[in-house]
Amino acid sequence: MPKVTPYLWFNVPLDEVVAHYRSIFDDFREIATSPQSATFEIAGQRFRALSGGPHREFNEAVSFFIECEGQEEVDRYWSRLTVDGGEEGQCGWLRDRYGLSWQVVPKALMRHLSDPDRAKAERVMQAMLAMRKIDVAELDRAAAG
Repeated sequence: MPKVTPYLWFNVPLDEVVAHYRSIFDDFREIATSPQSATFEIAGQRFRALSGGPHREFNEAVSFFIECEGQEEVDRYWSRLTVDGGEEGQCGWLRDRYGLSWQVVPKALMRHLSDPDRAKAERVMQAMLAMRKIDVAELDRAAAG
């Protein structure tokens, strides 16, 4: 069975990319790196990277979803991914310093949004729509009414 692996095009040296993601993800594993290509894993997900020059840019049509246990994880990933040129977006989305889009989402959000009480889920949705970084305590308050 073939595997599907994201292949990312960067406009910077790959040793910089590898060092940056290693500093963010505790479960980062470097597999191979050369000046033009790299292979690494984050949380068991394999990525391939190319130092291909300025011909392509990332956009929000593709993003990587980080499902977090709670606020502490959300805060940690949010601050690490937005450092040194990253940009906060709405509703848990951000762009890192390379322009790669990430969604940093606590499990609580998905739990509240799938609640059979649709009024509760809608309150949580409206609260989330007003946020940049997701605030678990605020989601819980919205769910409680």
